[in-house]
Amino acid sequence: MALHQSPTLGNKTHTRCLKLASALVHHLGISRGHVVATLAPNVPAIQELHFAASMAGAVFCTSNTRHDSSMISTLLMYSEAKIIFVDQQFLQLAQEALSIISSKNTKPPLLVVIMSENSNNFITNAWDYESLLESGDRDFAIRWPITEFDPISINYTSGTTSRPKGVVFSHRGPYLNSIATFLAHEMSTLPIYLWTVPTFHCNGWCMIWGLAAVGGTNVCLRTVSPKEIFESISLYKVTHMGGAPTVLNMIVNTPACDRKPLPHKVKIMTGGSPPPPQIISRMEELGFGINHFYGLTETHGAITYCLWKPEWDSLPSNERLILKARQGVQHLCVEEVDVRDSITMKKVPADGVTMGEVMFRGNTVMSGYLKDEKATEEAFRGGWFHSGDLAVKHPDGYIEVKDIIISGGENISTIEVETVLYSHPAVLEAAVVARPDNHWGQTPCAFVKLKEGFDASSQEIINFCRENLPHYMAPRTLIFQDLPKTSIGKIQKSILREKAKALGSLF
Repeated sequence: MALHQSPTLGNKTHTRCLKLASALVHHLGISRGHVVATLAPNVPAIQELHFAASMAGAVFCTSNTRHDSSMISTLLMYSEAKIIFVDQQFLQLAQEALSIISSKNTKPPLLVVIMSENSNNFITNAWDYESLLESGDRDFAIRWPITEFDPISINYTSGTTSRPKGVVFSHRGPYLNSIATFLAHEMSTLPIYLWTVPTFHCNGWCMIWGLAAVGGTNVCLRTVSPKEIFESISLYKVTHMGGAPTVLNMIVNTPACDRKPLPHKVKIMTGGSPPPPQIISRMEELGFGINHFYGLTETHGAITYCLWKPEWDSLPSNERLILKARQGVQHLCVEEVDVRDSITMKKVPADGVTMGEVMFRGNTVMSGYLKDEKATEEAFRGGWFHSGDLAVKHPDGYIEVKDIIISGGENISTIEVETVLYSHPAVLEAAVVARPDNHWGQTPCAFVKLKEGFDASSQEIINFCRENLPHYMAPRTLIFQDLPKTSIGKIQKSILREKAKALGSLF
């Protein structure tokens, strides 16, 4: 389904957003600063809500549809959401989460259901999205932010149920980052954008707001499949899209019967762990142009990109693909991106070898973590936001991240996984690195040493991690061994990375 932002249909969308904002305020009692949550796939209602919630003076909070009801209930309570808009596909999951909240003597958020097309189901104790919207006033007076640093949204990072981390975006941050992203993605006016990136992830890398600025068309995919991707590109003449390396892998492995010729070059932005060289090569053969980005939830999504140099076009294919895999240089609207020693805060030499931590500062970095002043202060120590990602800086200024696990487009902190492993009673030492995976791009691989006199199987420990982490963060591989260390006792992850790489894909 497409939502157009052209002058004609864009005005219709604007009117719908005004009416929805009016209904939020006058019928559901939303006041300035209240949190409006969602649980939905990429559907047009989510695009409208990104604007309507702000028009009502509310703070928008999208929920990851991969979470279970326990995690969703925790995050709803933590953010103090007043309303949750739920797509019918996830209604049972939402109702389970609301029941958990009620069982804790806490008032659950009001439920608004986004009904599937042609659905005649009636949901008790809930509002219907379209009926609610139609009850609003098209002449509603927008509640503008008092300052541009007022919060616009909350995006949750990966975390355990005991310590969620809500990343707070200001109005200024997404405004700047959306401009920088559509410029870096080489968008001109009236682009046609295919949504395969989850809109619950960094507000769709801020592209929902950015597309409105350039009069773009949003082509929404409820579920992502290679056949749907090719059909949508052919039908709507898609010009741009985004996708994790997993999506690229799906595309290149699409059966010939499901493929359709591209109407023109389709530019696709991908982030995180770079796709294997053969995937990039096959994507280019199919007619796609690859733009490689890097960022975090805390940086509103993309904050660097591999700006392509014309002279690289004449290099041998394998060298070009290695260069394209770099995270690159900062985009237009961030103040500064650097690689520094995390302790001394000094710059690392731009030699392509010396490791440091990627750090950022500027208005495209988050305002802070919701209700967590200590974590915010720690993240911004020394006047820079600390990403936790290790990288090198090359002589030309391009950075290359060396230690990050991104599985299916989701950032996985090895520290979080290691913390859970260390909490297992039988674990003495643990280290987590990335193992290549043909489908997910990467999966966590854990190396563990057990305490003397203790016994535990690899599956037992993996199950323990799955009980204490989102499932996609749990190790899929676990190896028992003594961990290599330096003379001062630091675990040598570089050796473990090579071992995990040699294992190849799990399937």
